[in-house]
Amino acid sequence: MKIVEQIKRPIALEMELFEKKFQLSMASRIALLNRITHFIVNRKGKQMRPMFVFLVAKMIGKGQINERTYRGASVIELIHTATLVHDDVVDDSLKRRGFFSINALWKNKIAVLVGDYLLSKGLLLSIDNKDFDLLQIISVAVREMSEGELLQIEKARRLDITEEVYFDIIRMKTATLIAACCSLGACAVSPGSEDVEKMRKFGELIGIAFQIKDDLFDYGNQRIGKPTGIDIKEQKMTLPLIHVIQNASPKDRKWLVNSVKKYNRDKKRVREVIQFVKDHGGLDYAIKAMYEYKNEALTILETYPSSEYKQSLMMMVDYVIDRKK
Repeated sequence: MKIVEQIKRPIALEMELFEKKFQLSMASRIALLNRITHFIVNRKGKQMRPMFVFLVAKMIGKGQINERTYRGASVIELIHTATLVHDDVVDDSLKRRGFFSINALWKNKIAVLVGDYLLSKGLLLSIDNKDFDLLQIISVAVREMSEGELLQIEKARRLDITEEVYFDIIRMKTATLIAACCSLGACAVSPGSEDVEKMRKFGELIGIAFQIKDDLFDYGNQRIGKPTGIDIKEQKMTLPLIHVIQNASPKDRKWLVNSVKKYNRDKKRVREVIQFVKDHGGLDYAIKAMYEYKNEALTILETYPSSEYKQSLMMMVDYVIDRKK
């Protein structure tokens, strides 16, 4: 059995019902919109975010969940899908999970409008059901994701990202949505409890570890996940590179920054930068940081009694670290 299926097993029925509710939450009287949302639903990924919502909710709720849980999972997936559609427009990306993106098939204008529609459907789902506590959690996540993207763009122009700024960016860009999933799961079944903040922190730690793992794919020998060196080609400053730049001699630092700034399309130079980062401990440093975040997340989980839901969350933490793409 695949690891994702194992993780999903205690919430298999909930995930099945969620898919139906999620499709209904996107429904429109506009035929074009329904065609596009049908296309989106049929090309879904692993659905890690709703899985986090249900596993946390069932762990906190001792196996019991409610309609708010389903709405929370639907809201997070609507918002996440909206951000992916908008990201593809911003990045001028024509592929998403091996398929053509919305903007590739229906052009940018329609893609932006579809993203706006999904965002509004998510917000209205909370408002119509007076889930204002859930709405606050997701609204904070949307704000932080936008700020994280803009901070990265601002810093990328000058390539002056310190480690502190890097963690600020990935916390906002990536970790905040997983943090929202986990706090939504807790809030849906136990509003106002200390579990909401504990689970938010748990999700944030997992999200940071997830992004560091993504950074490491750039330095792999196999063509898994992203092609090797793509972050350098796109002038993205990742943890292994930042660490090496910060600890390099002035001469090496100048060479590294110059390579990313001016020679990022030179395959030979990119390979040299990757080798330099490996030789100077960049990967070891990032791997150590990743495991520290993972262990801190597991420490939070240890405060909860044993259950199949807790077990699945622990497997999810391992999966984030061990995944191949």
